[in-house]
Amino acid sequence: MKLIITEKNQTAMRIAEILSGGKAKKEGGPRSTVYVFKENGEDVTCIGMRGHILKVDFPEEYRQWQQVDPKDLITAEILKIPTEKALITRLKKLAKEADSAVIATDYDREGELIGFDVTAVVKEANPEIKMSRARFSALTEQVIRQAFSNLDHLDENLARAGEARQDIDLMWGASLTRFISLATTRLGSRFLSVGRVQSPTLALIVEKEKEIKAFVPEDFWQIKVELDKNGTVFKAGHKNDRFSDELSAKKAFEKLGDTALIVSIQKKDRKIQPPAPFNTTAFLAAASSIRVPPVRAMDIAERLYTRGLTSYPRVDNTVYPDSLNFHEVLGAIEGSDVIGPLASELKKQQSFKPTRGKKFSSDHPPIYPTGVARKADLSEQEWKIYELIARRFMATLATEAKAQSTRADFDIGGEPFLARGDVMTDEGFMKYYHYSKKKDDLLPVLVEGETVRVIDKEMLQKKTQPPPRYSEGKLIEKMEDIGLGTKSTRHSIIQNLVERGYVLGSPLRPSETGIAVSETLNRHAGMVTTPDMTAQLEDEMDNIAEGRKSLENVVDVSRDTLGGILDVMEKNKDEISRDIREGMKGDITLGECPSCGGEIRIKTARKSRKRFAGCNKYPDCTQAYPLPQKGMILPTGEKCESCGSPAIKVITKGRKPWELCLDPECPTKAAKKTDDGKGEKPESPADTEEQG
Repeated sequence: MKLIITEKNQTAMRIAEILSGGKAKKEGGPRSTVYVFKENGEDVTCIGMRGHILKVDFPEEYRQWQQVDPKDLITAEILKIPTEKALITRLKKLAKEADSAVIATDYDREGELIGFDVTAVVKEANPEIKMSRARFSALTEQVIRQAFSNLDHLDENLARAGEARQDIDLMWGASLTRFISLATTRLGSRFLSVGRVQSPTLALIVEKEKEIKAFVPEDFWQIKVELDKNGTVFKAGHKNDRFSDELSAKKAFEKLGDTALIVSIQKKDRKIQPPAPFNTTAFLAAASSIRVPPVRAMDIAERLYTRGLTSYPRVDNTVYPDSLNFHEVLGAIEGSDVIGPLASELKKQQSFKPTRGKKFSSDHPPIYPTGVARKADLSEQEWKIYELIARRFMATLATEAKAQSTRADFDIGGEPFLARGDVMTDEGFMKYYHYSKKKDDLLPVLVEGETVRVIDKEMLQKKTQPPPRYSEGKLIEKMEDIGLGTKSTRHSIIQNLVERGYVLGSPLRPSETGIAVSETLNRHAGMVTTPDMTAQLEDEMDNIAEGRKSLENVVDVSRDTLGGILDVMEKNKDEISRDIREGMKGDITLGECPSCGGEIRIKTARKSRKRFAGCNKYPDCTQAYPLPQKGMILPTGEKCESCGSPAIKVITKGRKPWELCLDPECPTKAAKKTDDGKGEKPESPADTEEQG
């Protein structure tokens, strides 16, 4: 019997379906991930794992936070603990019956590590079994059959690189998290998380917020006019786009008359190049721009991949391999409704010269569509992501777009003005990838020496604006630029920051707790919040993958670095505790009291110990609100437009964060109460004490 082992159930089902010609049968109960069939007379069993079957952890004696010095975790033994005991038992049973086994996990560090762990389990059950590796980038019939016809071996170096990441992340995350949580007595579900990649990422968001808060707006003035050429109205602005003082602007404004002389017309043709193929970072940034959060986009992309509709989504590569048949891919898109006609039109080209990005690797191709998808068969967001990937692929094969820019210069009362127009003359790739297409900005036909009427004029006072906060997509791009995280982890790092209550909103802004933790670490353990050390470790793990360094060497160096950081933090423990506690007070204040202008704060009833929100000016003000009794509560800085009460965000593990205003009687509230959102308003706010 031949045993095939995949990373997920959906992949096992898909591979079994392809190799059996649709004749595979599921074996076992509803939760079973086992599929059986015959191939060339041989019995084949395909079993899907549920991701990692082993996790790294410390021995039992190290798991009591208050009884173990965080620094002891640096040298503690790291164990591999089974996460799916029933699945491992089933795998061992099948391994004993098998003559050969094929590892068919995803081809990346995580997939190779899972394959490595699976191999150890299989070999333990059957030491004589013959092991091999199937590598593929898409779950299409052609790719899968080719992969199983050209079996290879596991890449131990790649697996070791994944294992090094696990060990290092456990050491850093556990020791630093425990130190900070113990120093601030934030234990249990309220612990404060610190991570090797998480903390530098948080620091980026906090630093951006500091820039915004430190920004001092400056006044400037602009002069705008509306012009009329034979009934066509268009706008022009003073050539000096911004006047730094009001007096100069007024002098120019007072000179304006009722006619504008056309001084010159300049036209310029320009070309707009098609985008590069999608790698993971570019894909997640694009998904974010169409309002699909990166974590959600990756989850959908993985589902589309396991269903054979798109290629593997965790890739760095932005260059298509020579072996990719573009006409075949277009044929798949052609079978899809909505965008099928576009693929048919593009397919008529005899040859293609696709765009190339700056990153090339040979493990996986860029993300592209691999199967026929119909809108009615997918959820709304699944279709949105499939369409994005398909349109991007078509755009990379299409021609450049062309546009014509027009600049018209005017003299109005001796003051120089200009108007700009921009018209698309050839859609090119934008016909397929309309996300970046802009509306034409038309000017009427203008001739030098003619005059047009001035029908309106205005002088506007404005203020310079602070730099924008990061969107999730822009933050992922920034993380890639400075070497924070990997293609597989960046989106989940951001999600972790949200779930920890360190970051909220869209675009992203730090909570007071997030600022307190980041600023304190930056003062007392700067290496934890800067990207340099993390980027260096990523390079070292690349060295392991390429066989230039050993896992043991890289992990030992990381241990030494971490030990030095904890030594410094121990010397400043009291300051760290005080600084974080002081900074976190802002998250207890939820907003302004709508009754008296005081502060609405989180409080705790003395008798019931239930939390509620009440005004800090009690007893002069008795404004109070019930609160959800589960989850982390954070202020959003916003007020409800309907009732005027502060808006909050509730973060509960395993649930999507949700926002609500404090007033349970707000007319915008749905009639249905949430399971944990009823709360209880104390009979007397005097019978309370502030939480914290």
